[in-house]
Amino acid sequence: MKMPDVRQKARTLGITPGKMKKVDLIRAIQATEENPQCYGNSNGRCDQMDCCFRTDCLKTNGSP
Repeated sequence: MKMPDVRQKARTLGITPGKMKKVDLIRAIQATEENPQCYGNSNGRCDQMDCCFRTDCLKTNGSP
């Protein structure tokens, strides 16, 4: 998911993205949605099949 899309999703949830990094913003979205804040920590494995960030997460190493 591209950053403008992540920012828009954040805004719809009442989160002000400001200058947050993508990893931090996605984890804030996950927290607001009461989902595990696991974006970027998959190490190539993820059991969150319904997560809209899953595909991108599997490509990310999660370093903040």
